[in-house]
Amino acid sequence: MEKPKKLRAALLSSPGVGHLVPVIELGKRLVADHGFEVTVFVLSSRASHAEAEIIESAMTPKLLDVVELPSPDLSGTGLGPDAAVVTRLTVMMREARPAFRSVIAAMEVQPDVLIVDLFGTEHLCTGDELGIPKYVYVPSNAWFLALFIYSPTLDKEVKGEYVDLTKQLEIPGCKPVRPEDVVDPMLDRSDQQYHEYVRMAGEIPMGDGILLNVWEDLQAETLTALRNEEFLGRIANCPVYTIGPLTRPVRPAGLGTELLEWLDKQPSESVLFVSFGSGGTMSAEQLIELAWGLELSQQRFVWVLRKPTVKSLDGSFFDAGKGGVGDEVLSFLPSGFTERTHNIGFIIPSWAPQMEILSHPSVGGFLSHCGWNSTLESIVNGVPMVAWPLYAEQRLNATLLTEEIGVAVRPKELPSKKIVGREEIKKLVRMVMVEKEGHALRDRVKDLKSSAEKAMAKGGSSYESLCKMKEDCQMRIRHIKKAH
Repeated sequence: MEKPKKLRAALLSSPGVGHLVPVIELGKRLVADHGFEVTVFVLSSRASHAEAEIIESAMTPKLLDVVELPSPDLSGTGLGPDAAVVTRLTVMMREARPAFRSVIAAMEVQPDVLIVDLFGTEHLCTGDELGIPKYVYVPSNAWFLALFIYSPTLDKEVKGEYVDLTKQLEIPGCKPVRPEDVVDPMLDRSDQQYHEYVRMAGEIPMGDGILLNVWEDLQAETLTALRNEEFLGRIANCPVYTIGPLTRPVRPAGLGTELLEWLDKQPSESVLFVSFGSGGTMSAEQLIELAWGLELSQQRFVWVLRKPTVKSLDGSFFDAGKGGVGDEVLSFLPSGFTERTHNIGFIIPSWAPQMEILSHPSVGGFLSHCGWNSTLESIVNGVPMVAWPLYAEQRLNATLLTEEIGVAVRPKELPSKKIVGREEIKKLVRMVMVEKEGHALRDRVKDLKSSAEKAMAKGGSSYESLCKMKEDCQMRIRHIKKAH
């Protein structure tokens, strides 16, 4: 009997570690568990050490083909040096369309399915040109997706700036969104990134389905609302497949010898990991308050320290892992800080192997910017969080983690709005690491870790959801062939 033909998937990732990791992990899962052949197309300038490392690790062992698209020339786009990250990403993806088309056209064997990340919705038309099914991968959570695809409706219904509203933004069947929690592109409706965001949301219905990096039990109510005819049927009219949590695997050799030896000496769950993801930065004043807060808490810590910036909270987005020599970074700390904390603290300049640190038995808390990749990495390792949202959809994530999922605590005021003082930082750190309130967070996150493992195992909800996506994809291919 003839073996069924393997489906060939083309996955397209926008630049940035936070987008690249979930796309590559999806590719690996499609190959290892579902019999696909996968080519991941990456728009990467290789300016970021972290991005280069991720691309190289994806190619060994060789489960996937990774094709790097040339970085587009943006000189004629009118993009200013201060353009927002979302604007830069969408313009880069738009300008890469001819290169992506020509690389696909030159492939010896054409793909059977196209999967783009949320910044690649303008490439969905390539799927139509090739006559293949096409999907949008949103590597975030269901509440973000609900707000995202409802944005074109809000754009018509809401007058004035969202942040000036006195009432919450209502999304059918979902938890309402507080004006201060809206995603970055919604902060200023006159900015280009807002128009790009609404456009992307409006293009999602062009796809044959949405892949989402969560699992059913994590957000059951929101997922039910999303799939309700009143909501998705009216707005996006396509299925939502929950396929997560897709996170980077732990690499045994990922930790440097010095850090590993230090972590091995610490008691179980006694170390707080402090990191703001691949792009997060803060002001010099906030960095000093954070240093004092860590010192006053008297808790052990590993801190990924990055140069402060006054320009923006996402100042390292396009150069994660670049620069930041030790002594230069240390000069921004309070006088005598490293000497006073040398027994309890370990400082890493600029970039760290996050998954390897979070999975170490001595790590018991994570002071995090709440990017969705980092959030999932914390949950799958059973580590509770101090939520410190900075940009993108992180404020929304922080509210979800503290008020709905129950695995984090957060400052009273948003760190993006106001300097969080050392005393409050000390209190939050101690709450997660040693106080009674932290025990409930720890129990809850360990339950979710177990729930996530079950979802990803063969027969689990996320495994079955990808099986369903494959079945639907094959049915769609047959339908397209018949139509032609």
